[in-house]
Order: sequence, then C-alpha cells, then structure tokens
Amino acid sequence: MANLFIITAPSGCGKTSLVKALLQKHKNLCVSISHTTRSPRSGEVDGENYFFVTENEFKKIDKTGGFLESAQVFDNYYGSAKQTVEDLLSKGIDVILEIDWQGARQVKKAFSTIISIFIIPPSVDALKQRLTNRGQDDLAIIERRMRDAANEMGHYDEFDYLVINDDFELALTDLSTIIDSQKLRRLQQFSQHQTLLDSLVKNQL
Repeated sequence: MANLFIITAPSGCGKTSLVKALLQKHKNLCVSISHTTRSPRSGEVDGENYFFVTENEFKKIDKTGGFLESAQVFDNYYGSAKQTVEDLLSKGIDVILEIDWQGARQVKKAFSTIISIFIIPPSVDALKQRLTNRGQDDLAIIERRMRDAANEMGHYDEFDYLVINDDFELALTDLSTIIDSQKLRRLQQFSQHQTLLDSLVKNQL
C-alpha cells in the first residue's frame, strides 16, 4: 500500500535540497516530476527537474483533465500529471508531490488519504538571506517572493506536519521520521502482515 506525500514550502526554504536528500535515504520513494511553463534555471534538465512546456501546451493538458492538480505561481503555471502519480502508486511506490497550498487543496479532493508536510524557515530574516544568497533574482523579485512567502505560510494550518528548516540535517531527520512512521500505520501493517495477524487472532480464540 503506497503513500502519497505532499511537501510544500515557500521559495527559499530549502525544499528541493531536502527532498533530494530524502530520496537518497528512502529507496521506495520518488518525486512526481511536474510540468511548468517557467524557463529552466541553470543546471536544470527537462524531464528530470521539470517537464518544461509552453503555456499553450500546459493549458491543453489541463483542459483534457491530464493534471491531478495545477496552479499559477509567480506568473508561471505548474501541474502534476494524474496518470504518472496513479501509475507509481499502483506499483507500490511512495510518491512525493512538491506543490504549493493551492495544489494541495486540489489533491486532497482527489485522494482520501494523503500525508501533507509544510516546511518553514526559522525566521523572516533567514528566508530573505537565503533568497539573496541564491543569486538567482534581483531585489524586486526577492521582495515579491517574500510577499508570496507570507501568503503561502498563512496556509500552514492546512497541513498534517510542520518541519522547521533551521538545521538541514535535523530537518532531514524530521522528514525521514514522517516517511518511516507511515509504514507503521494500522492499514499499512495489515496489508503487509495480514497472514501473521490472522494467525495471532485465531490462536487467541
């Protein structure tokens, strides 16, 4: 029984780095590669980081119901392919969706059971410093990202777990603990150990 995880964070919170490290620790875990209309950043590879498409291509997929969720973020569109997610889950592979709060709401309507995680920075100053240190955006863009972050963080209470990324290794441990804990849920244990559980109950009778 595979799990569907949603991981959300404002830009600059270290979500991408944390998820990359998380995948190295958990073999039966993958990220659903999203489609986006934004331009690739330095070092990004089409089909590995994102599927980079035009706005017309994106809207065509969205119109035919091809996205599990889609949202407009910072003047660009993002979407998770529905068939990709369903295929991975059917194979017993745990899936991470790296999406914003808008997408999370849509996915919650489509799946009865998901695990949602929100990553937050240790402070406003720390977030601004991280955005500045990335060297990807000018001051006007950074200020807009900060405003967007404030709006994003206003939805933290819609998520199951909160992880503060102050110390990277500690945040990674927290995320890994959340992933591991799902394997111990009753339904997960029942699906994996049904024969054992049945035999134990019968012996008690």
